[in-house]
Formats: sequence, C-alpha cells, structure tokens
Amino acid sequence: MIDIVPNGSGLPGIEQLRVIVGAVMTVGLILAVLALIVAAVAWGYGANSSNPHLASRGKLGVLVACGAAVICGASVTLVNFFWGVGQSV
Repeated sequence: MIDIVPNGSGLPGIEQLRVIVGAVMTVGLILAVLALIVAAVAWGYGANSSNPHLASRGKLGVLVACGAAVICGASVTLVNFFWGVGQSV
C-alpha cells in the first residue's frame, strides 16, 4: 500500500504561492462584487426603461456574479472535498 500526502515544505516558494493564491481569491471576490453592482444597475435600468433584454441580461449578470462569489469562497472547501473523494477511491 502506498500512502502519499501533500508536503507543504517540499519545495521552495510554497508559502509565497499560498500568499499569491489568497491574493487572487481576494481579487476574484472584489471583481464579483463589482460585477454584481454593474449587473444590478443594468437590471434596474432595463426594468425602469421597459427594456426586457437589458433587464434579463442584468438578472443573468447578478446570478453569474453570485455564482462566481460562491465559487471563490468555496474553492478551498471544494478542492479539499474532492481530494478526500480521490483518496477514498
């Protein structure tokens, strides 16, 4: 039986890579908030100007921005979950 686990100190630069990934997650969340604001404004403008195409694009944008925020926030948990699934195969 082979038992291999991730080594957090095996390569130089691992800690810097963790810092970079954390910064990218922060940027992703900030961009998701920005996209949510822009999509909500488009949705509101489309609804108030009787433009159903713009309103529906705004609704879709709100859903996409919320989905992106969920994925950014849950990415570590998702990877850990699938790592565990992969280890049990």
